Amino acid sequence: MAKLEVGAVAPDFSLQDQNGKTVHLSDFKGKKPVVLIFYPADQTPGCTKQLCEARDATSTYREAGIVVFGVNPGGPEAHQKFVSRYSLTTPLLVDKGLEVATRYDAVLGLGPLKVVNRTVVGIDTEGRVAFYKRGIPSTKEIVAALTAGAAQN
Repeated sequence: MAKLEVGAVAPDFSLQDQNGKTVHLSDFKGKKPVVLIFYPADQTPGCTKQLCEARDATSTYREAGIVVFGVNPGGPEAHQKFVSRYSLTTPLLVDKGLEVATRYDAVLGLGPLKVVNRTVVGIDTEGRVAFYKRGIPSTKEIVAALTAGAAQN
């Protein structure tokens, strides 16, 4: 798959969160920007740090009107334990088979094995990619990219 670029239409998806609630990206179009945090695994050091940073920035995201989701192939039970252990506020979406991560160019192929490549994607209210970065970008950087267009209006 080609690299997902800023300005591209974000691929739509429907995934269940850790509680079985189905989240449709299209439900946010025209309403709220969305941040997708693609991360390799629940309860590993880097992923815990990243999701706890998102938890600690809940009020910043909420004030900016941004909805945040974690995404990885872990099952609902593993996600529930992760949420409970660290009091996470970000719903964790189950991307079984890495289908959504693949469409968002957030997968590394290691021979026959595929793993999530830590990637953060910000999607504006028009359904376009407004932010795309590997690693653990700052909340300030993510929010700035998603609110830049709103500030111009």
